[in-house]
Amino acid sequence: MFRRTIIRVVVVAVATLTVLAGAGTAFAAEPQILAAYDLPTIISNITNWIIGLLVGVATLFLTIGGIRYLAAGGDPTEVEKAKSAFKSALLGYALAVLAPILLGVVQGWIGG
Repeated sequence: MFRRTIIRVVVVAVATLTVLAGAGTAFAAEPQILAAYDLPTIISNITNWIIGLLVGVATLFLTIGGIRYLAAGGDPTEVEKAKSAFKSALLGYALAVLAPILLGVVQGWIGG
């Protein structure tokens, strides 16, 4: 059992060293491009995703608030829950509008 474990460790070590030695010569021959896009493109894509998610969630809260308000039937607690959902939707839309500005600030910090 102990002998089998030692053999496995030696085989894995030899395989790892072989791969690393081959990779070292492959990377030294020609430079590799590691990123598919430059930083401004990546930040633009992230901005679009964040805006889309925020608008989607805000629309969901707006819909839930509207349904709760319509189904409240004069119940003050349900009306308050509906108003809370409306406030959440408003916050979500505000964040969606501010997302490009905030990510522009982050882009300025990291020098993109």
